[in-house]
This record gives sequence, structure tokens and C-alpha cells, in this order.
Amino acid sequence: MTVQLDLIIMAAGKGTRMKSRYPKVLQKLAGRALLSHVLDQAAQLQARSAVVVTGHGAAQVEAAIAGAQSAASGFDLKFVRQEPQLGTGHAVQQAVPALAGDGMAIVLSGDVPLTQADTLQGLLDAAGQDKMALLTVSMPDPTGYGRIVRNAAGTVQRIVEQKDASEAERAITEIYSGIMAVPVKHLTQWLSRLSNDNAQGEYYLTDIVAMAVADGVPVVGHRISDVLQVAGVNSPLQLAELERAHQQRQARQLMEQGVRLADPARFDVRDDVRGSKADLRCGQDVDIDVGCIFTGKVTIGDGAQIGAYCHISNASIAAGAVIHPFTHIDGEQAGASVGEGALIGPFARLRPGAQLGREVHIGNFVEVKNSTLADGAKANHLAYLGDATVGERVNYGAGSITANYDGSNKHRTVIEADVHIGSNCVLVAPVTIGAGSTVGGGSTITKSTEPGSLSVARGKQISKANWQRPVKQAKA
Repeated sequence: MTVQLDLIIMAAGKGTRMKSRYPKVLQKLAGRALLSHVLDQAAQLQARSAVVVTGHGAAQVEAAIAGAQSAASGFDLKFVRQEPQLGTGHAVQQAVPALAGDGMAIVLSGDVPLTQADTLQGLLDAAGQDKMALLTVSMPDPTGYGRIVRNAAGTVQRIVEQKDASEAERAITEIYSGIMAVPVKHLTQWLSRLSNDNAQGEYYLTDIVAMAVADGVPVVGHRISDVLQVAGVNSPLQLAELERAHQQRQARQLMEQGVRLADPARFDVRDDVRGSKADLRCGQDVDIDVGCIFTGKVTIGDGAQIGAYCHISNASIAAGAVIHPFTHIDGEQAGASVGEGALIGPFARLRPGAQLGREVHIGNFVEVKNSTLADGAKANHLAYLGDATVGERVNYGAGSITANYDGSNKHRTVIEADVHIGSNCVLVAPVTIGAGSTVGGGSTITKSTEPGSLSVARGKQISKANWQRPVKQAKA
């Protein structure tokens, strides 16, 4: 029989050591709030609901998470408040009324972002339908963590917090991660019996372990070896350490798939600032140099090369393309694409709606926005193409721009196949440059041109022989 699953996520803490005006659970790891990473588990485990216990900065936390959490996640997101904050047991007490009461609850912490769904599934399997299961890990230095106390037979008896532990108990290296699975029907009863008679004067959730033992409910420990999965964040230093560990884990996964990373320690995959989750997919023989940042959904085809210090977001890079160093590609919601064998950069910028065909060349300090460039088109230097349709084999000169905005509306420029646009031209949209035609350098084109024509629109050159510059007068 399938047991319904509900998550309880404790997110009420202030996070004083973060020294930030933002609540701790909204601090970002890989571009997204710590709490959002934790909530991911609800979708992956097909949970019925997720109850987030807020406290410090409650309104800020609730607004940020409710806005970011997609309705397509498949679970019911609820918020309850813990005011004042009187310990972990007190936090979970606030969540119980929001639970259906007939399922299994997993208790998580909003500042522990890297627990994997398969680990939590293992915890659920260990709990079955009627047991309490604790996620544990052995640490060389367990200072600060609650210790798992077992009897001679190895059965879990209780959890003792650091400040309440004896010298012998402090020597125990198996610690409680803060994550447990427990039947809600038992959880409700045990929470009602909690006491704050301890060194901190708080209601410890861990006290319910001893209650389970006393009531004859089996308590099992699901031990893992990956400390990273249970690591929390309490300071900017810990956040940075966890960020780097997370990025190196992603780098390792890509390299195991055959991606060549020049230096896995200088590589980042992040969620997009607009909410797109990180999803980097690479073909065979992809080469990525140092300092690159990938955000949102990015696909890179076979044999493509990404130069140093590129930032690529929500884009598709086709096979054999070369993205030279310091290129910035951000497709946002519209997306951006680079065709097979294209050469982009260095120092190029592709904005939303940039769609580049095969063998397109976009050179240094060229910006492309909402424009389509057909196969073989080239814009190699210091140019802007906005709201343009560019045909095959077009050569777009240095310093040329499409003037696509009239102050109120944007208009489209059409440059047909085999056109040559000279340097420092302005194409004032809406305008069409006919196939095979040429626009002379320095021209401002305001009317469409015929195919095969030469168009020159510039003032007549005047030269004065023996002209003398004005002489700068000496100061008095």
C-alpha cells in the first residue's frame, strides 16, 4: 500500500551569522534560494504537500517562495508561522495542523539544500509504513551535532544534543542530520508530550526518538557517507564552501559523461535569475575552458568549443560551433541559438531571439538581438543587429547598425541574401535591402533598395587645400 508523503520544512531561523538583511533560507546557492533547493525534493518524491514553517522574515520568505514555486510542481505548498521560535519541536508543532494526518512526514531544514531525492527515498524505504527513520552520517568531528545513541544491539535509543551530552556521548561520531521520516499519527501524539526541560530551554524535536522507543515504535537509522548532503549553511563562508562543493559535483558528473573541462574548479552551473532551473546538456567531445558560467537551460552539441570566461544562458549551441572567450549569450525566455560551425566572439553579445544559422560569424563587440542570420552571414566587428532578418552570405560591415526603434515602436530590417553592407552604415527600419545589393560605407539608408543595386547616402566630401588649424592662444 502506498503511503501519502508530506514534507515539513523548518525555515523560521534568523541566520544572524549570515550578517544579511535577507532571511537565511533566501540566501542563494547556484543562483537560487536555499529553500527552493529543499522544496525540489517534494516534486521529485511526488509528495502530497510541503508545509514550510516560517518565522524570521516570514512575509519575505513566503512571498519569494510562493512566487518562485511553479504550480506544475505537483504538490500543495503551505505556510505556517512559528512566532516566537522556541526550538525545532515547537516548529514542527506549528506544522501538524496543516497535515492530513494519515501519511508519512519527512522533516527537513530549509538551510540544508543538497540532500538528494534518492537519499530521502532510501529513508522512506527504511521507515516503511510504521517505523521512524533517522538520516544519520558519521563525521570525524561531530561537534555541534546531536549524537545517535544506540544500545548494545545497535538499535537506536535516542538522540542527545551537544549541550546535553555526557563526555562519553560526545565521543560518538554518528550524528543526526536533522532529517527524519515519521508516521504523522505518531508524530502528533509525541509532539504534545514535549518538554523544554533542557540546557537551552527549547522544545527539541529529537526528544520524540526516546518516546518512540518507549512506545515500542521501531526507530531505524539510515546512514549515508556523503556529508555534503546534510551540510547546512550558517555563514557566508559556509555558503561559499557549499557552493564550490556543489559546483565540483556538477563538474564531475559532466566529465564522467565525456565533457572536457579545462579546470573543474573554475566552472559554474546556476539557475537563471528569472527562475529557469539549471539544465546543462552536452554532446560528445565538448570542450569548456576556465571561468565559464552556464545558467538556465543550455544545450551544447558535439565537438563545440566554449572559450574562457563565457556566460551562456538559455541557449542552444550546435555541433562544431566555437564560442570564443568573453562572449555573453542570454536567450532569456525567447531563447538564443547558434548554428553548426558558427564562430562567435570574442567579446560578442547575443540577446533574446538571436537565431544564427550554419557557419555564421559574429565577431568582437557585435551585438545581436531578436534577429535571424541565415547560413554564412557575417558581422565581424563592432556592429549591432536588432530586429533584423539577414539572408545567406551577407557581409555586415564594421560599425554598422540597424536603427530599429523610433522612440515609440520597434521596426524590422530585412537584408536579403548576398548583400554587402559597408562600414559605419545606419539602416533605418522599416527597410529592405534587396538581394545582391551593396550599401556604401558611411551611408544612412531610409528607403528600401533594389536587388543588385549600389546605394550611397552621405554628404559630399569637401577638402580645402593649405588649411590651417586655429592656434591655441597662450594664457595670460
